[in-house]
Amino acid sequence: MSQKYPTYKGLNLPEVADSVLKKWDAENVFEQSVDNREGNPPFIFFEGPPSANGLPGIHHAMGRSIKDIFCRYKTLKGFQVKRKAGWDTHGLPVELGVEKELGITKEDIGTKISVEDYNNACKKAVMRYTDIWNDLTRRMGYWVDMNDPYITYDSKYMESVWWLLGELYNKDLMYKGYTIQPYSPKAGTGLSSHEINQPGCYQDVTDTTVVAQFKMIDGQSTPFGIDRDLMFMAWTTTPWTLPSNTALTVGPKIEYVVVKTYNQYTFEPINVVLAKKLVSYQFNKKPYVLAESEEQLDSYKEGDKQIPYSIIRECLGDDLAGLRYEQLLPYAQPYQDSEAAFQVITGDFVTTEDGTGIVHTAPTFGADDAKVAADAGVPGLLVLDDRGNPVPLVDLQGRFTSHMGEFAGKYVKNEYYDDGKVPQKSVDVEIAIKLKIENRAFRVEKYVHSYPHCWRTDKPVLYYPLDSWFVKVTSVRERMMQLNDTINWKPESTGVGRFGKWLENANDWNLSRSRYWGIPIPIWTSEDGTEQINISSIEQLKAECDISVEAGIMAANPLESFEVGNMSDDNYSKIDLHKDYMDQITLVSPSGKPMNREADLIDVWFDSGSMPYAQWHYPFENKEMIDGNKSYPGDFIAEGVDQTRGWFYTLHAISTMVFDSVAYKNVVSNGLVLDKNGQKMSKRLGNAVDPFETFDQFGADATRWYMITNAQPWDNLKFDTDGLKEVQRKFFGTLYNTYSFFALYANIDGFDPNTHTTEYKTEIDRWILSKLNSLVKEVDGSFDAFEPTRAGRLIQDFVNDHLSNWYVRLCRKRFWVGDITEDKMAAYQTLHKCLNTVALLGSPIAPFFMDQLYRDLNGNETTSVHLADFPQIDENAINLELEAQMDIAQRTSSLTLGLRKKERLRVRQPLQKIMVPALDPEFAKNLLQVKDLILAEVNVKELELLQEGSGVLVKQIKPNFKTIGPKYGKQMKAITALVNQMTADDIRSVETNEGWTGEVDGTLISLDMADFEITAQDIPGWTVSSDGNLTVALDVTLSDELKSEGIARELINRVQNLRKDSGLEVTDKILLTLDTNEVIQDAILSNKQYVCNEVLATDVQFGAVGSDALVTDLVEAEDAKIDLVKQ
Repeated sequence: MSQKYPTYKGLNLPEVADSVLKKWDAENVFEQSVDNREGNPPFIFFEGPPSANGLPGIHHAMGRSIKDIFCRYKTLKGFQVKRKAGWDTHGLPVELGVEKELGITKEDIGTKISVEDYNNACKKAVMRYTDIWNDLTRRMGYWVDMNDPYITYDSKYMESVWWLLGELYNKDLMYKGYTIQPYSPKAGTGLSSHEINQPGCYQDVTDTTVVAQFKMIDGQSTPFGIDRDLMFMAWTTTPWTLPSNTALTVGPKIEYVVVKTYNQYTFEPINVVLAKKLVSYQFNKKPYVLAESEEQLDSYKEGDKQIPYSIIRECLGDDLAGLRYEQLLPYAQPYQDSEAAFQVITGDFVTTEDGTGIVHTAPTFGADDAKVAADAGVPGLLVLDDRGNPVPLVDLQGRFTSHMGEFAGKYVKNEYYDDGKVPQKSVDVEIAIKLKIENRAFRVEKYVHSYPHCWRTDKPVLYYPLDSWFVKVTSVRERMMQLNDTINWKPESTGVGRFGKWLENANDWNLSRSRYWGIPIPIWTSEDGTEQINISSIEQLKAECDISVEAGIMAANPLESFEVGNMSDDNYSKIDLHKDYMDQITLVSPSGKPMNREADLIDVWFDSGSMPYAQWHYPFENKEMIDGNKSYPGDFIAEGVDQTRGWFYTLHAISTMVFDSVAYKNVVSNGLVLDKNGQKMSKRLGNAVDPFETFDQFGADATRWYMITNAQPWDNLKFDTDGLKEVQRKFFGTLYNTYSFFALYANIDGFDPNTHTTEYKTEIDRWILSKLNSLVKEVDGSFDAFEPTRAGRLIQDFVNDHLSNWYVRLCRKRFWVGDITEDKMAAYQTLHKCLNTVALLGSPIAPFFMDQLYRDLNGNETTSVHLADFPQIDENAINLELEAQMDIAQRTSSLTLGLRKKERLRVRQPLQKIMVPALDPEFAKNLLQVKDLILAEVNVKELELLQEGSGVLVKQIKPNFKTIGPKYGKQMKAITALVNQMTADDIRSVETNEGWTGEVDGTLISLDMADFEITAQDIPGWTVSSDGNLTVALDVTLSDELKSEGIARELINRVQNLRKDSGLEVTDKILLTLDTNEVIQDAILSNKQYVCNEVLATDVQFGAVGSDALVTDLVEAEDAKIDLVKQ
């Protein structure tokens, strides 16, 4: 007879995935899952586009698993879920990779290689690993439409981005400004504030710091009554900016003092000015000591181990304003308004937390410096280059200019040098040495501080004056915060904290990038800057080109072949909107002036933030997708937590500014995937995990299940292959074995769920079906709340603890009987329903195995589980009282078996009694209902219910610091005191109520059972264990009678195994002969009838046995020989 239910030689998850993939391909299951839901409500998902110029890692498998889970779940729930793939193709990662391959730098573009050839190389490189990414997508079961992806370098996509920029321009949300911005010399471009706030950008570095001495110009009247030989002390962690100093900033209301002392490097007498509060900070280090007398101060001489100091005058910062000082490092003067430079000014941002309370101010290299200097009329130190353009003393490569004497051409950061060319001394060290020699350094020392680095080159950034286009984020900041409050963040703390705090302090968005491969800023400006036009479409650009041709500015229209209104791909392939083409276009202003395009590209993050609209070529095509809310706003997005200042931010910013709407309603921000030791994975450390090797060894299902159930998506995951093995064995192995058990007997009996039906159900059937429906409800709620970890763990616990370890184990004999009785039919029907439902519930997380399980259970003609509907909840089947009773039975049995294991008492050894305290009448009633089941499970004769206050068990309670601390850290001490004072009645109350709620120090505190550690003291002859509010005491005293019965049970076990090995039929009678010691003989004789009945023996005899008898141990090693003869 052919098998209705397929059976397998073993569990092989990689083979399952390969087999199911072939079926998906043959049946177009993904396409069906979308098409079959046509007309149903949409569930809108946005794919955060990866860049295919790099290889995927295991963290990509994690992120894509999260996305896939909710799309599959919503499909099961009846939604139509379209998933358009995408490729992020522009930006620094691509350009830097190409430059490395070609052996060039940014400065070589346009000279050694044309911009056109360079961009073509970028276009080729960016899609290099597309096939590998597609393979990852396919093999991990991530369903997304790879056949029609959006590509950010596509002309249609770029045109939509231009339209969005046009909307911002027309709303006066864009402006051009010359400001101090983060700048990456190694990347050759400015960066936005959200880019340098990506995780890992701020790194601890050890720099040479200097407390410099700025000498006041003699002859000025000062509040100290000293008109010469006065030094202002200012501290800096960036000595390379000292040549660009043009001001010293003091706090207007801060108290300053003059300190008389000696310089520790030159030993010359000095009078230094600094904040009064910071005197101890600067002078409490060797070799300085407070002078006890004027004589001690005056008697100092070079070579003394201690240098005395004395405070002689004080004043407020306002009194110092306007005092002039000598330029510290006079390599160059400001090219204009130099007479206003080198003076003391005031600023409210000055603090006395560290340093000297006097801020070295270099307006060309700091935004705060630039503002305070401009307010005071102090110029930045700009000089004229060879072309007469004002420039800083540091060029765009991070080198000092020719104006800097012996420092000219040197990089200001050693990290900018090529490998092997790094000098022994950085310019910071060289400047510090110079200042020491010139009596202009009070202190030089190493200092560890956090410094921003470029997110792509991993090199330090500079704050640099740049002419950039900005988006006025600050003007919509409040609205962005309001809309953010409506978004469901998982976890909530990211939306309120990391993202919300970022929005509160959001700066205007620096849109300009001085690069070549990206979307050009579509603004053309006349040379004098008086006239300007923003281009929002190719149609507009073509029309403006016609005007330019008519005016004689251009000889021909480069867009002549483009057909306006023709949205075909062929038509759009005729044009290229990249820099090398757009920079050839010169437009004409209304007054007839030529207009050239603004040179920069836009921030690549604007590209990806535009995807909700640009993926549909909105508004030029598919207007209904956005205007009709068919594909906007997104119902769900998911990416790494680092995207809070990347894609999450730019999506939100663009949507707020252009559409006054959220871009997405629900967002899951997943954490990092670390190695098993908690280290970040990298090729350098050799701890990176190859996702393809992982799939080959463990299968995509186990990988996905492990990553989702091991930790919440938003927590960091410590990836450990031992955990994968555990998931393979414990969950998938258990589920596979449960199905195999079902299939074995169902095939023998020819069970058909469609014909073998019955309304009859035993109590254990009703229990497992109640648990099953409760599971459906809880899993549905978890997926709906975007909590896949909880959903996976619920399914896992149901399969392992309830279905396999309890229901199937306790019902095995029902499947073993010969005929299909009504009871057997009910068991088949119940187990089939459970397995079928588990396949549906688990399919979003483990799409391959659950699909095979579903098809195996329902026949080869059955369509995929991913085309089915989510299980319906049968509320009538849910019996919470029955679930509570069985839960007590399971937990009590588990605690008792744990105590047996602790005491090394085998389960076959009967014990006399267990005692369980009654928490309340309801608990007592439920426990007695399952009393016989518990006693049979744990092989104990009696169960005694201890009434409240019996005093038999003494309990102790302690707070669980690990769980309470993160929730109530401030109240931890008070909570600890409260818990330590709890009485026996208080402990009972905690157990009965499954927690404690009350007020502590004016704060409402809610603690659950996990927040307490409740233990019970052992009683002589007994052993005690607790699980939450349940306590079990086990009598471990063994009487002779119990020992004898235990020996008899061990014998029965050995004989039953011997019967199987001997090939006997289950009904065959035997004669049993034992050769053993007197103790075992007495035990068997006292239980002879019981033994005979269990093993179908006509008699048990004692004496010599043949050489082929079974040698075994019943009490001690090899203490019995067993022989049996068929009767």
